[in-house]
Amino acid sequence: MEDRSTIGSWRNKLGFWKWAIASVFFRLILTYFSKNLNLSSRPEVSTPLTSLRRLAEGYWLKQLSMSPYSGSMYHGSPLLLSILGPLTVKKIGGLSGELLCSLVSLVADFISAILIRATGASLVRAYLHNWKSLGLDKLFKGNEVVPSGDVAALVYLWNPFTIVSCIGFNTSAIENMFVVMSLYGASAGLVPLAAFGWVVSLHLSLYPIVLVIPVVFLLGYGLDAPPRKLFVQSNLQGEEKRSACHAELKSMNDKFSKTNFSWWRVVIFFLWASVWTSYVVIMCAISMKEYGGLGEMFKRTYGFILAIEDLSPNIGVLWYFFAEVFDFFRNFFLIVFHVNILFMILPLAIRLNHRPCFLAFLYLAVSSMLKSYPSVGDSALYMSLLVLFVNELAEMQFTFFLFCGYVGISLLSPVMHNLWIWRGTGNANFYFATAIGYACFQIILVVESVSAMLNHDRKIRKLCNKV
Repeated sequence: MEDRSTIGSWRNKLGFWKWAIASVFFRLILTYFSKNLNLSSRPEVSTPLTSLRRLAEGYWLKQLSMSPYSGSMYHGSPLLLSILGPLTVKKIGGLSGELLCSLVSLVADFISAILIRATGASLVRAYLHNWKSLGLDKLFKGNEVVPSGDVAALVYLWNPFTIVSCIGFNTSAIENMFVVMSLYGASAGLVPLAAFGWVVSLHLSLYPIVLVIPVVFLLGYGLDAPPRKLFVQSNLQGEEKRSACHAELKSMNDKFSKTNFSWWRVVIFFLWASVWTSYVVIMCAISMKEYGGLGEMFKRTYGFILAIEDLSPNIGVLWYFFAEVFDFFRNFFLIVFHVNILFMILPLAIRLNHRPCFLAFLYLAVSSMLKSYPSVGDSALYMSLLVLFVNELAEMQFTFFLFCGYVGISLLSPVMHNLWIWRGTGNANFYFATAIGYACFQIILVVESVSAMLNHDRKIRKLCNKV
């Protein structure tokens, strides 16, 4: 089994680098023609929070000694403004600002793919080790475990959503990179890196705050595994069948340690998170010293997200709802929609605490459905994380239906937007219908993936009872 897995992994590694390099060249070609594609103006690609056109406007205001948050254009991080702002107005080696920013997104996408690949490799090793610990390794005869890390990384690099986000003159690729960095750091046991990725992703977008729970589970319990009580039962059965010699007892103690929670790593994580948060806050305070301070920054960034002030169309459903709702009920429904995300955190965490990486996928998918200003870049991230569990979700239902649904929505959304905005032969309901359909497909994806994962755990439980 190990030889077959090793051969298969080496074969896929060679294929991975060819396809990865090809995706880089493909992005470079599209980047050169990005002005003709005009993706930066698409509401599915750029949002008020991620648009680099708005960032360029904020940087221009800052150069005029005005607050970058003057008016209603820029609502992003002041640190991102300082880093990417100069690239939007300068030409280096004959390359325009848009090309330079697209190259930054390309590098961010490639780094994200490498980190996803490394995380997937760790999950596959843990997957094989867990089955061996439960005495189920003999069931792999004739079957080769799919290297989910390679597949997930290639899905991320070649996903059309990722590609249009990369060349669409926005910051989605950078935000995704820090989210993946946090998950990779937690899965690899690199606590400072996990804390850094989480803090920066939280600074750029408010919603990654929910990822603190999967990160804590990764650091405390380790990588995804079957329910921990199965390891306890397996150890008890092994104790009855074998003589209690010293070496066997030591091996059993090692297996029992899988059920223990490592509190010290979690404490170190929060200490590092405090350090990185202090650095970020101090740098933001220095950057905003002459423009209203931190209060102005929080109001124009996090306040803008929570209040849903910009009702321009996007692929979410909140813009249409708050355009129609009476102002008297606005605050009530703001609370309802934002708390709806929080309501899903605790039940999922209790039921799937033994699968923290899969839990992170669920949190990202739910946030993508209910966030104020979603984009296709959010979907590209959680789709690639879903592929990390291709071995566990092999029996997932409605996969072809979901694939056709995502493709259909991707094609219909620009058409309906064109009919409404440019041709005038449609109305807002045309475009909102595609947003509703998109949300429905995301709900089906989440429900079916959770169901398939729970069925996989039940299958393992039945196999353990037979062994």
